[in-house]
Amino acid sequence: MFRRRVSGFDRREEVGGRARVLLRFLAVAAVLKLSVRQLIAATPNTRILRLTLDRSFGFHAGQAVLMGLPGGTRRPYSIACAPEVARAERYLEFLLKVDASGAAGPHLGTLEALDQVEVEGPFGSFRFPEQPVERNFLFIAGGTGVAPLRAMLWHALLTSREARIGIIYSVRSPDDLAYGDELELLARDRKIDFRPTITGDAGPSWTGDRGRIDLQRLRPLIAAPETLCFVCGPPALLQDMPPLLRRLGISETRIRMEER
Repeated sequence: MFRRRVSGFDRREEVGGRARVLLRFLAVAAVLKLSVRQLIAATPNTRILRLTLDRSFGFHAGQAVLMGLPGGTRRPYSIACAPEVARAERYLEFLLKVDASGAAGPHLGTLEALDQVEVEGPFGSFRFPEQPVERNFLFIAGGTGVAPLRAMLWHALLTSREARIGIIYSVRSPDDLAYGDELELLARDRKIDFRPTITGDAGPSWTGDRGRIDLQRLRPLIAAPETLCFVCGPPALLQDMPPLLRRLGISETRIRMEER
């Protein structure tokens, strides 16, 4: 595991479970001032934020930015939309954790339409490769870790007709499935294999899977050893996944992870 600090932004990224040390990344990124286009309730504790893009903004699927109110502290957020969607729709999308009042924290407060937000970036090596040799992709999400994986998933769908895509998404309750309806629709259209699993109280109406992601839940999603796997979520998820994926024949070089 290694740490990367970028402009006061300390992130943990991991490749194949191996510890690596990187020098401080010194690149200077532009700071954009963008306006809020939409703020949509995704779950009781998260909001989808869309910021209007009035200029070009290049990034790779999976990357992040630093974001905050003008003149204030900026915090890291993964971009939750594919670059192709950002260009076509002219917005950047993010998944924000919020408190009971709807605020994302003092660095963003309670945002409303047309509010100004400063965005610096993009940053991060946790991203979908430009020309992957693999055609099988597995995304393993925990909580809000689904955000960068959604960007990668849509990028893969929009750029590769041959891609075989699976996503397993672990949350505490069905109400915590951000983008759940969208993923279910893609699954019904047979564009992806979507497998949500609930680790807490699912309630009697939940008919899907229950429990933590384990070997048996992963096995149907591994089409071949040449499957490129992306994991994003809490520390326990990052700790559990590499040995399970290796047991299923995935090499360390095909396991990409980021802590959320």
